[in-house]
Order: sequence, then C-alpha cells, then structure tokens
Amino acid sequence: MAASSMTEDYSSTGPVRHGALILALAYIFVFAGLAGLAGAITYFGNPNAGEPVAQIDLHLKRAAKVVPRKPPPAETAAAVPAETVPPEAAPPETAPPQTVPPPAAQPPVGAKYALVADPALIETTPQGPLPRIASNGTPPMRAYAGVAVSSGKPRIAIVINGLGISAKATAAALNVLPAGVTVAFAPYANDVQRWVAAARQKGHEVLLEVPMEPYDFPDSDPGQFTLRAGVGEDANTKRLVWALTRTTGYAGVTNLLGGRFLSDAKALEPVLTYLTRRGLLFYDNGSALHSVAPDVAQRTGSTFAQATDTIDSIQSAMEIDHRLSELESAARDKGSASGSGFLYPVTVERVTNWAKGLPGRGFVLVPVSAIVSVTKQ
Repeated sequence: MAASSMTEDYSSTGPVRHGALILALAYIFVFAGLAGLAGAITYFGNPNAGEPVAQIDLHLKRAAKVVPRKPPPAETAAAVPAETVPPEAAPPETAPPQTVPPPAAQPPVGAKYALVADPALIETTPQGPLPRIASNGTPPMRAYAGVAVSSGKPRIAIVINGLGISAKATAAALNVLPAGVTVAFAPYANDVQRWVAAARQKGHEVLLEVPMEPYDFPDSDPGQFTLRAGVGEDANTKRLVWALTRTTGYAGVTNLLGGRFLSDAKALEPVLTYLTRRGLLFYDNGSALHSVAPDVAQRTGSTFAQATDTIDSIQSAMEIDHRLSELESAARDKGSASGSGFLYPVTVERVTNWAKGLPGRGFVLVPVSAIVSVTKQ
C-alpha cells in the first residue's frame, strides 16, 4: 500500500518538477551568455562606446589624409590657369599698365671725315641699310664726303677702283695711299663694310662700284646683280638696291665695267634718277668709250663727275706717270681734272709717289665730291 502511494505521488508531481528544471537550466544558459558577452565587451572594448560625433570626425580625418601630388609634366606646366598663381606673384590690380620704352636712338658710327654709318641717312630694308637723304636735307654724298682743301689751286681727283676683293691688295693700298685719294669698293666681298670703315678711318672718301653690263657680256661678267640694258627698270632697280645695301659710308656710286649699259640712255636714266633721290653722286670712271652719262645726268639733275682719263690702261710706271702729268695739264686749263685707275700695285705705287710732289707743283689733291660742281658736263 505504501509502495502504491509513493508511485502515485511521483506520477502526480513529476512533470511539474521536470519542467521547472528545464526552465532553470535555460535561465542559467541565458545568464551565462549575457555574462560572457559583458566580459568580452569589458575585455576588448566597445567600438561604439563614447561620443558618436567625435568618432565620425576621427574617421573622416583619417579618410581625407592628404597625399602629396606630383608636379605636372613640363609640357603641361604652361597650361596651369592664371588664377592658380599665388597672390604675391600676380601684379596688383591698381598697377599702371606696363609700356615698352622706345629704342634708344643709335648714334652715328665714326667721327667727322671718318663717318661710316649715320642712322639719319639710313633706311632699314629687308635687303640691308639703304642710303637716304636725312630729314634735315643732308644727303649721304655730303655727310660721307672726304676732306677738301680750299686753296684756290687747280684740283685733281684720283679714284682707285677694285678695293675689297683682295684683302692683301686692299690693305696694302690703304696703308700707303694719301687720304685725298678716293677709293671704290666692289660690293661682292663679305667684309666690305670692314674695309670701308678702315678707309674712312684713314680719311678716304668712298664710292661703291655697281656692276654694269659690258659690251662683251657674258664673256666679261660682273656678276648676277649686273645692271643690264635690256631687262627693264624694275629688274635693274632691284639689282641696284642689292648693291647699295652691301655697306654704308659711301658718298656715291661708280661703274664696274658698264660699256654697253652706259651707252644706253633709256636704261641709264632711271638709275641716275634713283641715285639722285637717294642723295648720291655718280662718277663715270671713263672706261666706257661711248658713255651717255653726262647728257643723262644733266637731264635728270644728277650730281655727276666723269674721269678725264684712265691712268693705267697700260700698266707700266712710265705710262702711268705720263697720264698723271696730262691730268695736271687738264686741271691747269679747266680748274679741275679727274683720273681713275685700278688696284694694281704699280698704279698704287705711282699715284702715291706722284701725290707727294703735287703741292709743290701748284695743285691740290681732292676727293671726287669736291669737283662734281665744276666738272663740265
């Protein structure tokens, strides 16, 4: 009976006790989990703990860390906009506009009687310096004239042609010729300006030789810039300008060959007109037997002189001395005379010796510019 009572009591309370046990175990597990989580948080720290805003700011600062930029390539540096220039490098907005001052006036090169280049007498062209009459009316033939002595004595002008081609012969001539001798330079030498300056420094008046067509052209060919009788005014003017722009410091022009050209009035007249407008004299060196230059010069109003004789047609000392003596006779009769010669050593030597005794014989040696007004046309 007791056994049956015990069995009956267990069967009536067993399910209750079993459920309570399970519930208790569940609470224990939950509490243990929470306790473990709290311990982990305490040990490792809470990433979301603290002030949330401060945490966000710190995160942004780390993300926005500045990495230095490489400078732009050289070819793109010029493309940087102007507003990126630092303020201290930019001019102030109130600064006055910058103006470029005009270039300083160039002073003349050389002194009186040694003047080589006066800007007032030069027109700058693509070809080079072209002579012109100054704004005050001074022509190059007056500014670049040699020294002329006024003594009332008969005057003789000597022109030696062919300088500038042979450096040795040119230097030798300039070392011995008296200052009163006029020297003429061919335009083809590369250093003709240097030689002109040297001649002016020694007191010589200078002429420029302009190539002109001879009768036996092209057997005798003065070069590609030769003035020719049949090519027309424009072509000859271009060739003339080329010659005139090779150097500065010359008072006028003389002919290099030119027998045929100087015999053609139609071809010559525009050339003399052009030279007159540029303030240059023209000297006919006497090599053309049938020159119409005197008549054309009178018609165009050109400043002109013509050689009375060629002193070295025969290259011997005796013949040159004879021609120089004839010049003295012509100067005594007419008041002036002019002779031309080439840069032959014998010509330079005889002229130098002849000039030494000229004052004692009652004559004065003058540059060509001193006889242009008295040479009969």
